[in-house]
Amino acid sequence: MKKLILALVIISAIACKDSPEKDNSAQKLNQLAEKYIRLGLTIGQYDPDFVDAYYGPDSLKPTKQSNATFPKDSLLREVNGLIGQLIEFNTAVTDDTLARRAKWMSGQLIAFGRRINIYSGKYQSFDQESKDLFGAVAPSYPEGHYLQLVAKLDSLLPGTGSVSSRFEKLASQFVIPKDKVDTVFKTAIAEARKRTLAHYKLPANENFTLEYVTGKPWSGYNWYQGNYQSKIQISIDMPIFIERAIDLACHEGYPGHHVYNMLLEKNLYHDKGQLEISLYPLFSPQSLIAEGSANYGIEVAFPGTEKNKLVKEVLLPLAGLNTPDTDLYFEALELKSQLAYARNEVARGIIDNTTTADQQMKWLKAYGLREDNLSKKDVAFINKYRSYVINYNYGQDIIKNYIEAKGGTAANPDKRWELFGWLLSNQVRPADLIEEKK
Repeated sequence: MKKLILALVIISAIACKDSPEKDNSAQKLNQLAEKYIRLGLTIGQYDPDFVDAYYGPDSLKPTKQSNATFPKDSLLREVNGLIGQLIEFNTAVTDDTLARRAKWMSGQLIAFGRRINIYSGKYQSFDQESKDLFGAVAPSYPEGHYLQLVAKLDSLLPGTGSVSSRFEKLASQFVIPKDKVDTVFKTAIAEARKRTLAHYKLPANENFTLEYVTGKPWSGYNWYQGNYQSKIQISIDMPIFIERAIDLACHEGYPGHHVYNMLLEKNLYHDKGQLEISLYPLFSPQSLIAEGSANYGIEVAFPGTEKNKLVKEVLLPLAGLNTPDTDLYFEALELKSQLAYARNEVARGIIDNTTTADQQMKWLKAYGLREDNLSKKDVAFINKYRSYVINYNYGQDIIKNYIEAKGGTAANPDKRWELFGWLLSNQVRPADLIEEKK
């Protein structure tokens, strides 16, 4: 008994000794997190696309700079200095949570440095850029890969003419009339939200506004406002196909960007005091997780043929559309989705300066099945966001492979929702998912 009591006393003493040490480490990391936020917000003063969202303390916002010259060299010194401090911190810290936070910030800061160089006109190859910005290098496929997929579509689609023209003819039956767009979108969002709420408890005051805009290079965007509020914008420049109502409802809303940002804000910022998460830099590894999860979230919320079913039974009647070709259309869409990496190759050619404008348009039309106006919009997106395109396809594949390897398959939807919820609620690096999958 005396030995047991002595052992308990020793354990208690060790715990008391470790607690102040842990508190000191947490305090030091929070100080580094403040530097991280100030640095990111300072970059955002010059680069208007850099900060996607910020809901942290106003006191960390920098004062307006009177000097209009972009201070590239001093910003890079700050980035490298802070990375060094985080590496030094990690050599001494013993707490896994603190170490994980420090590693996450270090990866984000590598992206800060690459974006500073890009904004200054200093570029690297497509693969090097995506590695630095998003923590991953997407696979590259030869042209033959896309030719095989297009050949499958060729055998599926009725009629004569090019595959792209026949797909376009089929898809034209599923364009939402402009006066029905709002009704169809709100219905799709309501269904996506209902399915998400069946698995996750969301903040009671969560909400979003929905706007329709023109003149944008993207089809949809979620501007997270903090305090569990979002502004979702949908581009109506181009025709909107019926399945896109579900895709964008999930991607921008539930269980995509809106839910992702809310869960990070609640679980990490408010509940755990992890200050650094209050800043979302668009050009960072966080975006691969954000975009990949938002795309995979469509499959999580509408597994199997459930998207097809909602379109047939609810959305087509709401849109006033009546076509017997819905099953054929969804079969063609499934094949078309396998061509998603073609846009990466177009971006690679643009960034590496290895293709002409005509070649880029031909690839997008032949292998992306995009008509002229949509192809031009794709090129405009790539010129603005560059290697960001890998986040949609490779990001989705990374997350899908990780979750399914952990047992979150279509046959086990509850496990899939559970793993997906963990992904949306934690600081996750692309390397964490890729390395564990290996």
